[in-house]
Parts: sequence; C-alpha cells; structure tokens
Amino acid sequence: MTLSPKIYQELPSQTAGPYVHIGCTPQTAGLETIYGGSHLGSKMINEKTLGTRISINGKIFDGTGTPIKDGIIELWQADAQGLFNSPAENRGEPDRNFQGWGRQPTDILTGEFHFDTIKPGRIPYLSTSKLQAPFISIWVAARGINLGLHTRMYFPEEVEANSEDPVLNRLEHQNRINTLLAKPITDGMYQFDIVLQGENETVFFDI
Repeated sequence: MTLSPKIYQELPSQTAGPYVHIGCTPQTAGLETIYGGSHLGSKMINEKTLGTRISINGKIFDGTGTPIKDGIIELWQADAQGLFNSPAENRGEPDRNFQGWGRQPTDILTGEFHFDTIKPGRIPYLSTSKLQAPFISIWVAARGINLGLHTRMYFPEEVEANSEDPVLNRLEHQNRINTLLAKPITDGMYQFDIVLQGENETVFFDI
C-alpha cells in the first residue's frame, strides 16, 4: 500500500524545565550513577589537549537582573588549530584529545556556571576565505525558554580579528558587540554573563 505524504504543522515548543537537569545533567539532580558518575560534556579537555588553557565563569540573568539557577549551558568550539572534532571535518586532523563540546548546569544556589577548555583557533566564514575571530558558540536552555538560545563568546584581546570578523560586522547595532565580549579576570580566566532581556540583553542568533 502506498501512503500519500502529508504536510504537518509545527507543534508548539515546550520549555526545558523543570526536569531538564534529570535528563541532561543527572548528577545535579542527585542521580550519581548515571553516565558513569559524570554527565555528558562535563569534561572538554585532558592532560594531552593542545592549546592555551582557559576557564570561563558566568551567570545567566533574567529580565529583572536575577540569576537563573536552573539553566543549562552548552559550548561548541574549534580546537586550537581551528578544526572541529567531527567526522565532517575535512580541513585537517583535529585534536582528538579535545572534545570540542561541553555541557554544564548553572549552580542551584548561586546561578554560576564554569567551563575549563582551550582558546579556539580561527575558522573560515562559511565557504569563503575570510576568517572569523576566535569564538565559542553557546547554547542556553532554562525554564521559560521555549527554544534554546544561541549566542557567541568572543575574546576582547583579539582586537584586530574582531574588527574583521564577518559575523560581528553584520550586526545591525554595532554598540551591542560588547555583549558578546568576555571579560578577562586573570590570565586565562574569563567572565561571560548572559542577559536574557532588558537594556543589556546579550545578542542572540537565529540559526
């Protein structure tokens, strides 16, 4: 019997909570034995990973300036050579000791998140010869967010690369680029806060 194809309408999205931690970071919910005792994406680097080690700390703030304490943050980035640990990577051999992806919950008491990773190399913009500035892709999920939010973290010391970056140059409101720049705290440590609404709202990308 031949079935006729049907076009279905998109269903409404649901928010991530209140049980997002049970599925994504079960150790946070007290389920210590799942995934061998550490949630997927909890460790991005090991002792053999190439590149400059960095740490990223931050919080997610809602429209009232209150830290969100039940959120999930995911990072995706290139390695120090600007290559991705992916079967689709055809520009060279990526660092197999670098996962390239990480996931952390916000702390249930403070709202803080923390990642240990490496500073990424530059990658081409789409299929052009233009290079993007070093950046880290970030995905945010939390209660009240129907679809995960996509943003980027750039490095303030990369002044020339940032000025040439094709994505940053496409932003309509150039004065908001500062919402995508991490704040250096100490050597190798950055603060990157994400603001969901309001005057200082972080730039989010529709991808």
